[in-house]
Amino acid sequence: MRTAFITGTAGFIGFNLAQELLSHGFKVVGYDGFTDYYDVKMKRARHAELQASSNHFHPVEGMLEDVDALSKAYMDAKPDVVIHLAAQAGVRYSLENPQSYVSSNIIGTFNLMELTRQSKPEHFLFSSSSSVYGGNEDVPFTEMQRCDSPMSIYAATKKATEELTHSYAHLHNIPTTGFRFFTVYGPWIRPDLALTKFTRAILAGEPIDIYNNGNMERDFTHVSDIVRGIRLLIDVVPLAPDDRAEMATSKIDTLSRVAPHRIVNIGAGQPVRLLDFIDHIERELGIEAKRNYMPMQPGDVHRTHASIDLLKELTGFESQTGIEDGVRDFVTWYKEHGAAYG
Repeated sequence: MRTAFITGTAGFIGFNLAQELLSHGFKVVGYDGFTDYYDVKMKRARHAELQASSNHFHPVEGMLEDVDALSKAYMDAKPDVVIHLAAQAGVRYSLENPQSYVSSNIIGTFNLMELTRQSKPEHFLFSSSSSVYGGNEDVPFTEMQRCDSPMSIYAATKKATEELTHSYAHLHNIPTTGFRFFTVYGPWIRPDLALTKFTRAILAGEPIDIYNNGNMERDFTHVSDIVRGIRLLIDVVPLAPDDRAEMATSKIDTLSRVAPHRIVNIGAGQPVRLLDFIDHIERELGIEAKRNYMPMQPGDVHRTHASIDLLKELTGFESQTGIEDGVRDFVTWYKEHGAAYG
C-alpha cells in the first residue's frame, strides 16, 4: 500500500482527492491547519467523513508554517507521494490580507520542499492555479505561454511556488509536477465561492451580485475531474535530464530542460458564460434569480479557458462531467447538506 501525504485534506479539493486515493488503495496522511478563512465546522465535517469512510486515513492537525509539526508529520508518514494542496485561497481576499498569502503559500511551500529535499518522495505534486495566466488574452491557455502578468497577490504567490519548486527539483533532483486548476466546483465547495453564494441567495429570495455585468467566461471544472486528473498524474513521474537519453519529448510538454519538473493544466477545456452558469443554477432550483449587475472587481479576469492537450497526452484524460450534470450534482448535495455550512 502506497502512502500519500496530502496537505489541505480538510479543504475542498484535498478532501475530494483523499477520497479518490483511498478508493484506489492508498493510505492517506492528511495534514491541515483548520484555518478560519471560512467556517471551520465544514472542514471538521470533511475530515470526519474521511475518517468514517476508511481506516487508512490518518489526520494530522498543524500549520505549514509550524516547521516542527510539519516535519514530524512528514517523517512519521514516510510518504511515497506528496501532494501539496494547502494554501490561503481566494483572489479577492488577497487584496485585504496579502500577508497571509505570502506566509501560507510561499513560506509554507518552502518548508515542505525542505522536507522533500531531506527525504525524497517518488513524486512531489503541488497545486498552482489558472490565475497565473493573469492578463493573457490568447485562449485556450497553454502551459507554454508566458505567465508574467499576475493580477492578484494570490496569483503572484502561486506563480512563485512554481518557480520555487523548479529550483528544488533542479538542485535536489526531486520529481515534481504542478497543476494549474481551472474554476473547480462541486459538492463540498467552499461557501465563499460563487456557486454556493448564488445558490444560497436564490433560495433565500435575495439578489445575487454579478460582476462585469455577467460578461465573463470560466472553464468550470467539476471536482471529480480535477482529482481524477491528479491521480492519473501521480504515476507520470518527470525524469531528470540525465535519464532522458532515448525519450522523445513532445512540443507541448513542459518538462524542464534542467530539472525533473513539469506544469500541467487540469480543466474541462470548455469555457462557460457566467450568465449561462447562472441559468443552470436557476433551472435546477426552479427559481429565477434576482440579479444585481456590478462592475468588474480588482484582480478578476474576463475569461479562462484551459488547453488540456498536455494532460490528455500524458494520461489519456477526458473531462467526464459537463456543466449541466455538475451543477445538478452540487444542488442535490446542497439541498441535503450545504445549508449547514453556508
